[in-house]
Amino acid sequence: MFAEPETAAPAMTAVLTAVLTEGPLSRVGLARRLGLSQAAVTKAARPLIDLGYLQELAPTERTGPGAGRPASPLSIRADREFFLGVKITADELIGVVCDLSAQVRASAHRPLTHRDVEHVLTELTHLTNSLLDEGGYRARTRRLGLAISGDVDRGTGLVRYSPFLHWHDVALRELAEAATGLTVVVENDVKALTTAEHWFGEGVGAESFALVTVGTGIGCGLVVNGRLVSGSHGVAGEIGHIGVDVNGPACHCGGRGCVEAIAGADAIVERARRLSGHSELTFDGAVALARAGDQRVGAVFTQAGDAIGCAIAAVANLVGPARIVVSGEGLAAYDLFETPIRTGFERQAFGAAAACPLSIRPLPFEQWARGAATVGIQAFVAA
Repeated sequence: MFAEPETAAPAMTAVLTAVLTEGPLSRVGLARRLGLSQAAVTKAARPLIDLGYLQELAPTERTGPGAGRPASPLSIRADREFFLGVKITADELIGVVCDLSAQVRASAHRPLTHRDVEHVLTELTHLTNSLLDEGGYRARTRRLGLAISGDVDRGTGLVRYSPFLHWHDVALRELAEAATGLTVVVENDVKALTTAEHWFGEGVGAESFALVTVGTGIGCGLVVNGRLVSGSHGVAGEIGHIGVDVNGPACHCGGRGCVEAIAGADAIVERARRLSGHSELTFDGAVALARAGDQRVGAVFTQAGDAIGCAIAAVANLVGPARIVVSGEGLAAYDLFETPIRTGFERQAFGAAAACPLSIRPLPFEQWARGAATVGIQAFVAA
């Protein structure tokens, strides 16, 4: 028995989301996928076709045994609308223009010389204007997604706390809309990246999965029952602040022995400097020393990877995701991290949780910006 929506709007949203994330799909396929009648799917798809968001492809298959007319799959018209996404870091802005299918059409970086809100907004305006005007995207771009580390209230666009920018209670959505003239959505950077993986990456079709990010911080985004988990206080998935060593180093959060205090990029650099005697050592320098066979610095990466693996095991034990993706800019040191991450995970994962597939791959900052744009796409579809 097919369930009919009370109004056309929920069916339109469902059809657009399904074609966007899993298409092209025939009307019959959509009806089966969404639990709607073919008539309801046709009714929902018609205004989306008329508005130019969906298009009918050439007939490719028959609708069923004995059916007289081949099906015409529905597909997204990706260039119907464009979306800006910007990842805000402590020292630069990374911006992208994405089409409706979240494919990156243009990208740009803009350095930040200061971290105060006014300076960031000024540079954000310059970046968005440059991307929109140079590529001719302005006429078809209405939305801007911003991804930022820390405690973010997506509903209000308030950045309650961003540790790397030292921001507290910044009404970023309101300020960014006034500065850019665009409709803005603000999201925690890890959650934004998780949304991109859920809609357009390895999480497509998965009812549950987790994305773990390795870099300046250690983050985790969770999808359960097909929905991104934010938690009552908006900080669900903060595995960087799981304690794995009661005698470990102090963390900026006030705790001790947190995963982030052991495996975050700054923590790795600090310990590598101390053990190597090189006070000016950078993260890339620490990687080079470890790859050159420096056992003391190599042990720092091993300990960091093990801590990350333990945290991932905690996620697998608590949530039981179908798959886990480990990514982030810190995985430029992929070869130093992978084995200890897998070892720590396998040691701590309970029972069948150890069988959860673990995909470990590096990720450039442009993909974080794409995540921000995807949050804008998601907000557009929901609206």
